[in-house]
Amino acid sequence: MGKLWNLRIVFLRLQYSVFPIPKFPSFFLGLLPIHMRVDLMDFIDWSGVECLNQSTSHSLPNALKQGYREDDGLNLESDADEQLLMYIPFMQVIKLHSIVVKGPEEEGPKTVKLYSNKEHMGFGNVNDYPPSDTAVLSPDNLKGKPVVLKYVKFQNVRSLTIFIEDNQSGSDITKVQKIALFGTT
Repeated sequence: MGKLWNLRIVFLRLQYSVFPIPKFPSFFLGLLPIHMRVDLMDFIDWSGVECLNQSTSHSLPNALKQGYREDDGLNLESDADEQLLMYIPFMQVIKLHSIVVKGPEEEGPKTVKLYSNKEHMGFGNVNDYPPSDTAVLSPDNLKGKPVVLKYVKFQNVRSLTIFIEDNQSGSDITKVQKIALFGTT
């Protein structure tokens, strides 16, 4: 039985390795190679994206939008203090597997809290809700290594709220060079 199961998994991997997966049983998602999970940027509802405490000259699109986020000279910066609160709605329900948060060594984010399907959050009430997942970013993460999330907590996601609580050095400005979300639809 074990060999048959392994052959079935290999077949499924080969079958779906060339094409995007429209609907694939979530049970198998953990077995899928990272290249089969897609960048969810195309599923973001850009008209509803918000970011609190962003600098007017260094705003969220610098870190989130294709083309901008690949340019290390552009970044998202906090304004009044080190915290940032982002709200990202999606055009359809998604399943979030991992996130990339890239930033400079000193001013890059440190503690990142993620909330699934929590709307209308602000700095006054963000700590009233338990996060769906919390990541403490390492230097490898700041260079682009994905943070694998608690996948069961990010099923049926209509919106994602990202709270960057602090940065690596404790300075007043947090800089984010890239945010990328990976999963399936």
